[in-house]
Amino acid sequence: MVSLRTLFGENGPVLRDQNYQLLLLANILPALGTALFSPVLDALIEPFGASPSSIGLFISAFTAPAIGVIPVAGLLADRWGRKPLLVTGLVAFGSTGTAIAFTTDFSVALGLRFLQGAGFAFITPVIITSIGDIYGGTAEATAQGLRFTTSGLSQTFFPFLAGVLVALAWQYPLLLYALAFPVAALVYVRFDEPTATSPSRSESVTDGGTTGRSLRDLFELVSRRRVWALVIARCLPEGIWIAFLTYNSIIVVQLLDGTPVQAGVLTGIGSLSYAGAATQAGRITAVFDERLYPLVGANLALGGGFTAMVLAPSVVVGAVGIAVTGCGFGITLSLYRSIITGLAPTSLRGSLVSLAEAGGRLSSTLSPIVVGGIIAFATPVFGFESAVRVAGVSVSLFLSGGGVLCLLLAYSAPSADG
Repeated sequence: MVSLRTLFGENGPVLRDQNYQLLLLANILPALGTALFSPVLDALIEPFGASPSSIGLFISAFTAPAIGVIPVAGLLADRWGRKPLLVTGLVAFGSTGTAIAFTTDFSVALGLRFLQGAGFAFITPVIITSIGDIYGGTAEATAQGLRFTTSGLSQTFFPFLAGVLVALAWQYPLLLYALAFPVAALVYVRFDEPTATSPSRSESVTDGGTTGRSLRDLFELVSRRRVWALVIARCLPEGIWIAFLTYNSIIVVQLLDGTPVQAGVLTGIGSLSYAGAATQAGRITAVFDERLYPLVGANLALGGGFTAMVLAPSVVVGAVGIAVTGCGFGITLSLYRSIITGLAPTSLRGSLVSLAEAGGRLSSTLSPIVVGGIIAFATPVFGFESAVRVAGVSVSLFLSGGGVLCLLLAYSAPSADG
């Protein structure tokens, strides 16, 4: 029989831990915040009276609030614990997402997406931080990678299902967000607070001056070159992935003469590839003395694969490109998240992770806006199809190249600088 160690390395048995299993279950939901919309955005243009250039606001409205909410969530998680925020986030995420199915007002729908994004801010950063609380070293790298794998599997199955459901009615895919309610109930009943016995947490609750000191300590930590460079590097991959999720259906349907189902298949292929790559994060950490080399390679795969997808002459070629993109995405975020949780002490871990996650949401928010702006500017000059390709390639090269530059800055920092 194939064992967990054979599949995922020496730390594969972390999957037997009930607390970790519940974190993985909760992690299924936030992955659908953007992926569920990817194959159906083209089908939502008519019922909401939107346009190809404005429909991307469904993505930006979701990612925008997390920029400000996630840092607050990090401070609250360090002060009051992980479990209360996680349950609250799941309920908010599910209720606001499901409510979109009951309106055709574009402004109302964008408002609900904004609130759903605020709910998201209390889920993923808390899950990542909790994993850092429970595990360390290669075990934590494996756990972060497997967490990301559940995101990939979620984004493999549900977008395909959404592509099928949207053919019946545009509202049906949105009802899948209601799955958050039973998950929230399970987490509330069965999840054990990982920082319940942490001395730093006890002090934060009783000492009113802790918040100010924590902010000063966080600022001092982030001022180190290695830390800020790695935080910025961690933010960039999401911009490429969100650009794919946002314009996937438009590229497939309008440029490649495909269907919403095929767009869902491409989302599934990309998600499955990053899920598979993320399972090996622990092994990669064990093989390389430094994570610089796999991270540089993963950034190049991320940008190069998306460029190939954008320039693809057919859906099949596009699928190959997005599979490469997915591998790069899975490795980059798994390793970045594992590194960042190790850069801070327990008392600052939630805050630093939340800062990095907020940066990722900023990248996710700006990406559809920038791509849409380039398309709007370039269409009169090059035509719509060429404009989409120019926008995709430009964003891909800028973000993947920026990631490599940040890595070189981080790993060339003097040891005294972090």
